[in-house]
Amino acid sequence: MKEYISCSPSQTVEIGRKIACLLKSGDVVALFGDLGTGKTCLISGIADGLGFSGEVSSPTFALVNEYLGGRLNLYHFDMYRVESWEDLYSTGYFDYLESDGVLAIEWSENIEAALPDGVIEITIERTDETERKITVGKRAEIK
Repeated sequence: MKEYISCSPSQTVEIGRKIACLLKSGDVVALFGDLGTGKTCLISGIADGLGFSGEVSSPTFALVNEYLGGRLNLYHFDMYRVESWEDLYSTGYFDYLESDGVLAIEWSENIEAALPDGVIEITIERTDETERKITVGKRAEIK
C-alpha cells in the first residue's frame, strides 16, 4: 500500500501521473471518496500520464468518457447514479472489462460487489480544507 499527501489540485494531478506509469492493459482503478475530494482531478493526471492530451471531465451524465490515443486507452466511469445491477449493465461496464485499456471508476462504493479481483483501490480522504490523503492499494485476489 502506498500513501500520498496532496495539498493542491496540481499535486493531485501529479500523483495521478505517477500512478499512470504503473498501469497496464486490463487494469481496473476503483476510486473511493466523498464528493469534492479530487477523484476527477486524479483521473485527469492518470489520463495525462497515459498520454491523453485532451480535456478530462467527470462523466456524471454520460456515465463513461473514453480517452483514446495514449499509451493505453482510458475508460472513465462515474457510478454515482448506479443503484442496481440493471443500472450497471446499462453502462456497458462489463463489456469494458474485456477491453485492452484501463478502467477508472469514480464512486466505486456503488458497485463494490462487481469489482474484479486484483482491482487497484484508491481512497481519497479530505484531511483539512486543502489537504488530501490518497491511499493506493491492490485488492487481494480470491483463491
